[in-house]
Amino acid sequence: MIRAWSKKNVLNFMRDRLSDYTFVVVSNRQPYIHKMFRGKIECTRGPGGVVTALDPIMRELRGLWVCCGSGEADRLVAKNSKVRVPSNDPSYEVKYIWLNKEENIGYYYGYSNQGLWPLSHLVFMKPSFSNEHWKVYKQVNKKFAQSIYNEIKGKKAIVFVQDYHLALVSKYLKEMLPQVTTLLFWHIPWPTYDVFRILPQRQELLAGLLSYDTLGFQIRYFCNNFFDAVANEMEAKINKEHQSVHYKGHETFVRGYPISVDFEGINSVSGEEQVKTLASSLKEEFGLQDKKIIIGLDRIDYTKGIIERIKAVDKLLDMHPELKEKVVFVQMGEISRIHLSQYKHLNESVNTLVEEVNFKHSRKYWKPIIFLRRHLDFKEVLAFYKIADVCVVSSLHDGMNLVAKEFISVKSEKEGVLVLSKFTGASRELKNALLINPYHIEETSNVIFKALNMPEAERKKYRKQLQQLVHRNDIWKWIGKIASGIVQEE
Repeated sequence: MIRAWSKKNVLNFMRDRLSDYTFVVVSNRQPYIHKMFRGKIECTRGPGGVVTALDPIMRELRGLWVCCGSGEADRLVAKNSKVRVPSNDPSYEVKYIWLNKEENIGYYYGYSNQGLWPLSHLVFMKPSFSNEHWKVYKQVNKKFAQSIYNEIKGKKAIVFVQDYHLALVSKYLKEMLPQVTTLLFWHIPWPTYDVFRILPQRQELLAGLLSYDTLGFQIRYFCNNFFDAVANEMEAKINKEHQSVHYKGHETFVRGYPISVDFEGINSVSGEEQVKTLASSLKEEFGLQDKKIIIGLDRIDYTKGIIERIKAVDKLLDMHPELKEKVVFVQMGEISRIHLSQYKHLNESVNTLVEEVNFKHSRKYWKPIIFLRRHLDFKEVLAFYKIADVCVVSSLHDGMNLVAKEFISVKSEKEGVLVLSKFTGASRELKNALLINPYHIEETSNVIFKALNMPEAERKKYRKQLQQLVHRNDIWKWIGKIASGIVQEE
C-alpha cells in the first residue's frame, strides 16, 4: 500500500498495480469546452469541482473521459465523437455523449436538478419528481453505459463514475459486462433518511447504487446517512465493520473520501508571470489598486449562500461606514440552469440586491459590489485569488467546496484570509479557517471585518497552517486512497 501520498508515489502505485486496466472517468460535465471566439475554436477548461479535481489526474494517467458534449464547437473538433485534450498539450481522450433537447430536459434539468439536487441540499427548496423525467434519466444512464461498453469491451477496465446524474450507469453496464470494476463518487451531500424517503423512486435508485463495487462520499456523516437509507428501504445486509453492503449476492464498499485539489499544481501555476500579469490587469480593469478586496466565486445556485453573502457585505458597511471607498466585494459566478424557474428567480433576486446595495452605499466613482458573470479561465480565477484579501465561501449546504481549497493553494504576495461556512464538507478539515453560520448575517459581517483587520503576523501563521492541511490532504491522497481501496477489494 501507499505510505506517503505524494503525487509520484500515487502515480507509481497506480501504474504498477493497475496498469492492466483502462481507466475511465464518467461525468455529466465535460472537462474541456470548445467554443468559437472571433472565428476560431478555443478550448477552455470547464468549471466545477469534478473538473478541478479530476483533470490533473487524467492528464497523468492518460485515460478516457466520457461526458456530455455541450460546447458549441465540440462537434467540429470531435472525430467519431472523440477528441484529445487539452488542445495545447493533448494528454487524454474525451468521448462525447450527444443529448437531444428532450433528454436534456428530462435527465439533467428534470430528474437530476429538480429532483436529486434539492433533495440532497437542505436549503428549503422543494424537490419535484416526475415519472417521465425518471424514465428519461434511466434512458440517458443506459446511453452512457452503452457508450462505455463500446470502448472497454474485451478489456479490463475501472470505470469511475461521478455524481448524482449517473447513479444507474453501473447497473446497465454490468448487465453487459459483469466483470467490470465500477466506482461512483457522490460529490454532493447524501440526505438524512427523513428527507430521502420522500423520493418516489428511492428503492430503484438504491438498487442502482448497490451495483457499484465502491461508493465514495465526501465525509463519514454522508456514509452513515446512506446506510440508514439502505437499512430502512432494502433487504440488504450492512456490515459496519467492513463498511459495506451485501445486496443480491454483491458487496458494495461505502467509504468517506474527502475530495481535494492539486495543491502543488495550483501553487506552481499561480506563481507564473502570466498569472501575476493577469492579477495586475484585473486590478486596473476594475479600479482595485488601492482597495481591500473581498471575493466570492460560485455558480449562481441557491445552495451557495450568495444572497446571504451580499447581505453580509451590506451589513458590514452599515456597521463600519469608514470602510466605504476602501473595500470592494467582487462576486464572480456564471449563470447556471437558467431554464429552471428557481434559478431565474435567484438570478433576478441577486441582480436586484446588488443594485440596492450599490445604490445605498456608492460614492462618486466607487461602488461596493462588482458582479462578474463572464466565464473565467483557470488562470484568471487564480489571478483573482492572488489579489484577494478575503475569500468568502458561504454555502448553505455543500458536499465539500473546492473553492476554499483552491484559494488556500494559491501562492500569493498577500496572506489572504478564508471565511468559510460551517455547512461545507471543507470545514471538517479546514478548522483553522474563520468559520461562519451564513444564515447569521451579523455574524458573517463581523467575521469578514475580523478577516480584513487581521494582523499580518497572524494572517501569515493562519495561511501557513491551512496550506499545510490542504497540501497534506491533496487530490493525490484522494485518488491514492481510492486506488488502494480497489486493490484491497480485488
